[in-house]
Amino acid sequence: MADLNLPVLDLSQLDQGPEAAAQFRDDLAAAAHDVGFFYLIGTGIEPELFRRLQQAARDFFALPEKEKLAIENVHSPQFRGYTRIGGELTQGKVDWREQIDIGPEREPVEGGPAFNRLIGPNLWPAAQPELREVAESWREHLTGISRRLLRSWAEALGAESTHFDADFGDPASLLKIVRYPGTDAPEPQQGVGAHKDSGVLTLLWVEPGKGGLQVERDGAWVDAPPVDDAFIVNIGEMLEYATGGYLKATNHRVISPKAPDDRISVPFFFSPALDAKLPLIELPEELRAEATGVSEDPDNPIHSLYGENSLKSRLRAHPNVAEIHHADLLSPTA
Repeated sequence: MADLNLPVLDLSQLDQGPEAAAQFRDDLAAAAHDVGFFYLIGTGIEPELFRRLQQAARDFFALPEKEKLAIENVHSPQFRGYTRIGGELTQGKVDWREQIDIGPEREPVEGGPAFNRLIGPNLWPAAQPELREVAESWREHLTGISRRLLRSWAEALGAESTHFDADFGDPASLLKIVRYPGTDAPEPQQGVGAHKDSGVLTLLWVEPGKGGLQVERDGAWVDAPPVDDAFIVNIGEMLEYATGGYLKATNHRVISPKAPDDRISVPFFFSPALDAKLPLIELPEELRAEATGVSEDPDNPIHSLYGENSLKSRLRAHPNVAEIHHADLLSPTA
């Protein structure tokens, strides 16, 4: 791991006594303040679950096109289900990947804030019932890991460990299972364009041996190759907001693999309830002096209410779904 461009943190330190736990919290705060990205090992997930996830992903993308398109996201007002290659945009440019989006399994909600339209059921492939079992097991494990990280961040920044708990009673987390097909183009191609995540934190698993993820550090792009049975973790815009910019959401992108190779990755976006306004942390004086404020980007405003942040991202990334189901939100007077 000596050649990795990002810090490596071991979650199991939280179970190795007060001194080791305090060191983990210090390292966690430093990694998110300095880089915004790090590797996480020691999560306690059995290797077999990693293998099952990889196989389920491969089996899904190997389904006949007709089976995948039967659950295409154009059928879902909640932006769930399958997105065909080229069906998502980042910064207005086409991402060269296919994926299935899986959120909390809920009944649709009528009325209320516009972001309530994101609440509803998933679309599951009839030809692959085991995908749901694996995805829900994965979601359960990663929700537990995410809660531990968030509580550790709160303590490291001078707050009670329970500072964020009330807003994550019913998290609006999103799981994506993604395949990046290879390309013959001579120049690097956009698998997914440069962006920051709109939620609180992201746990990313990447198929062993498959590179492509790049993180912006000091104005340059550095590679973040996968580590077996580990996660690549980054913070999102909401955690930057809650810490007044002490913790920074970081730009990242994915470069398409060279044909005939392809790449499976599975990001899990841990986010609060849609109606949650993430509480600000009152930083200790020495940390407050290093907080540079929330990033200002007129093309990408960071909303304090998570549902508004999430809806903004979904409408922008999937304009075809937005036009079919949410045209009123796209009108100049909306």
